[in-house]
Amino acid sequence: MIKIEQIQQKLAEEIKLSGLRQTEIASLLNISPTQICSYIKGRKMPSLDTLANLCAILKLDANEILCVNDYYKSN
Repeated sequence: MIKIEQIQQKLAEEIKLSGLRQTEIASLLNISPTQICSYIKGRKMPSLDTLANLCAILKLDANEILCVNDYYKSN
């Protein structure tokens, strides 16, 4: 079973690994840098459309962020 904590951790990891600054990502998504910080700290989850756009910006498959691939590997 995939847990929200896994998704939050993966999201934070990928944002940090992207090499982009939080302000850059926020600007591309048209949201505040505070929201990006909240995603990294696991306080909030992005809305579905923001998550989709974030995956596009980070050049990631949504299945990676949502830990779907990990789920299939473990089962």
